[in-house]
Amino acid sequence: MAIERPYRVVQWATGSVGKAAIRHFAQSPRYELVGVLVFTAEKVGRDAGAIAGIGPIGVAATNDVEHIVALDADCVFYAPVSPDIDAVCRLLRTGKNVVTTTGPYHPTEFARADFERIAAACAEGGSSFHGGGIHPGYAGDLLPLTLARIASRVDHIHVHEVVNFRQEPSKYIEWTGMGKTPERFRAEPALLGAAVPHFAQSMAVIADGLGRSIDDITVAEIEIATATADIPYTGTPTSDIPGVDGVIPAGTVAGQRHRWTAWSAGAPLITFHAEYTMGDADIEPAWNCGHSHYRLVIEGDPPTELVLRAGRGPDGNPVYLGYTWTAMAAVNAIPAVCAAAPGPVGHLDLGLVRLPGVVHPKPGR
Repeated sequence: MAIERPYRVVQWATGSVGKAAIRHFAQSPRYELVGVLVFTAEKVGRDAGAIAGIGPIGVAATNDVEHIVALDADCVFYAPVSPDIDAVCRLLRTGKNVVTTTGPYHPTEFARADFERIAAACAEGGSSFHGGGIHPGYAGDLLPLTLARIASRVDHIHVHEVVNFRQEPSKYIEWTGMGKTPERFRAEPALLGAAVPHFAQSMAVIADGLGRSIDDITVAEIEIATATADIPYTGTPTSDIPGVDGVIPAGTVAGQRHRWTAWSAGAPLITFHAEYTMGDADIEPAWNCGHSHYRLVIEGDPPTELVLRAGRGPDGNPVYLGYTWTAMAAVNAIPAVCAAAPGPVGHLDLGLVRLPGVVHPKPGR
């Protein structure tokens, strides 16, 4: 049942994605932010709006999980870096719906046990759960299926995620292995290598939507590019992570290309490409990736391409919206998730969601 009053929401974690959600909750008349959980001592007691960079909104952040669990709320936007399924299930058992960007996203073999626990918690609390985001999520499953709707035949879907870290420095620069020697990079685990089971869940959504099943997922050898000179980077005024700065030394990894392919009936059906770079200058080979964007390609009839990129800011350059897109792809599903029957609800269950609260007055009006 749709809620006529504002949705009472809790923000769990206030990293870059959580901050983007707080800004939306504070500005949209469809939401009332009733609680914010933080995990660093310097944020405890601070106004959530100040944490999100928009000024006070009258909600103090807390690190008291028991207080958050006891709140009367319709939904929790759960946005830590990695999920704690015990915490998610506890929230669901209290009757709070949960929308998250950390997964799980779809009941593949990797995520099936977590989904079973979540389903049991939903049944106990009469609540619903949804995992989404930008990728995994929207750019990696909903957008390809939307594009496939105008195709007569789909042979092979490609999803390219291009991230330009020189455009927008991030804490993920080190996590992805940038700045390591090529030898060390290939020998040590990397963030994107560990992401395959998560991307596989979006692949499964696409396959299910196309009426196919995935038989196998293959991983191509990683391509790397190295810095031909030292590449300094400094956090920008628009960054949600001020103070991010450093140097990628000459001769170390400054670009990486990953490719994963899902096979169905003996043929490649879906390929995800991840291209992460420290820009286009001072890198060999020069890939000329440009600004951060998503590019979708359908091989079939008719052959079709779509590029999703941010608009241009005051300086004329595209801004980086990865964190905002990640947050809003999930946040905008909250009304539909609250209205859904108890249990896990995926993209294919929700269908085309309505978006109350997206159109609202600009701040200051």
